[in-house]
Amino acid sequence: MQSTVKASPSRWAQFKDSHFWHSFKKDKIAIVSFTIFALILSASLLAPVLAPFDPYDLTQVDIMDAEIPPNWQENGDERFVFGTDAQGRDMWSTILYGTRISLMIGVCAVLLQAFLGIVIGLIAGYFGGKVDNFLMRLADIQLSFSTLMVAIIVLAVFQAAFGAELYQELALFMLIMVIGIAEWPQYARTVRATVLAERKKEYVDAARVIGLRSNRIMFRHILPNTLSPVLVISTVQIANAIISEASLSFLGLGMPPSKPSLGSLISSGFEFIFSGSWWITIIPGIVLICLVLVVNLLGDWMRDVLNPKLYKG
Repeated sequence: MQSTVKASPSRWAQFKDSHFWHSFKKDKIAIVSFTIFALILSASLLAPVLAPFDPYDLTQVDIMDAEIPPNWQENGDERFVFGTDAQGRDMWSTILYGTRISLMIGVCAVLLQAFLGIVIGLIAGYFGGKVDNFLMRLADIQLSFSTLMVAIIVLAVFQAAFGAELYQELALFMLIMVIGIAEWPQYARTVRATVLAERKKEYVDAARVIGLRSNRIMFRHILPNTLSPVLVISTVQIANAIISEASLSFLGLGMPPSKPSLGSLISSGFEFIFSGSWWITIIPGIVLICLVLVVNLLGDWMRDVLNPKLYKG
């Protein structure tokens, strides 16, 4: 008789049977938050398709259309659902493109934070001693300065030294670099704490005995056991990075008016809010609040699910 070999379940089947998926299905807040985030993300990625106008194309912008209210208000125009800004750009189109820039800055800055923090945390926790002391004191110094303070100083000095034109060309890159470098200690401290616990376990001793190199032990064996807290931190840090970018744009150190983010849209409309053109600031502000709120709610849910001591079912 031939023995029948039972096929192993697919990854999708394993995911559907996981605690993570069952917890998600039970949590209505997580479902609503994920749905809203998915809609915002999809809309921003499909901005060239969904937007009736290209706010970056000056041939599609008419200054005579400036400050037209949303179409549900008196004097509104059917062409502009959410009205227009002070430059005559369609607010709906500009918000779609601006959300994409804000999300890009948030995600890329967090990837940079995670890379720096994971590498430094692994090295500090694994080797310990003087290396650990030096890197953690460096992290303490970094944490003593707020992200906004570091960003304001660096961006202001860069703008003063190299001029506003060069800064506008490199604004996206500069924001990612500054926000990313300013927040790496959050990851480094978390990863280091996990590595200190993991390096004393038997599988690490076994890897050393068979002659594996330190970098392979750190990145191939210890690192996977640190990913749960890193994933939780990343979710929250995306929201923080988006807020930081919005704050810097509001102060005039963010994205240029020609390529606005949500923060720069709010900033550009703030001077018109008391003159009656409230939609230029309020509507992007609502989108920013919703985006940050749903990301934070997802981060809180993931923290509870991935930490059995906090999850209550």
